[in-house]
Amino acid sequence: MTKTATTVADSRTCAITAARAADGKKASDIMVQEVRELIGVTDYFVIATAANNRQVEAIVDEVEEQLRVTCGIKPLHREGTQDGSWSLLDYGSIVVHVFQPETREYYRLEALWNDAPVIDLAAEEGFENLEYSDRIAKLLEAARG
Repeated sequence: MTKTATTVADSRTCAITAARAADGKKASDIMVQEVRELIGVTDYFVIATAANNRQVEAIVDEVEEQLRVTCGIKPLHREGTQDGSWSLLDYGSIVVHVFQPETREYYRLEALWNDAPVIDLAAEEGFENLEYSDRIAKLLEAARG
């Protein structure tokens, strides 16, 4: 296996691990988009919704912990809004966004990159709480084909 193939497999595994961690903290509208061909600076976006600022923080903390333990990586950068409506973890090959509903609706990142392939998380192991709003469910349905 080439170094590139290993890196790609690792980033996919880490993106799914991040999504699973968000699911474990009851995030909703969890999506993993493969944006490598469209952006070039990262392989995957993991996007999730949290009900309030405490849940945003809990999800981000859990994602950070699970990626450290499972994938052996730490974020290169962590940022967010002061009011807790959005938080980001940048790992280089993956970027994790956790939004409160209004902020996610405003930015609509998943729609900006709607040409990006989406990983079907329902087909992956270890997801128990997958819940989707109508808008995200329609995006996922369109992505599945």
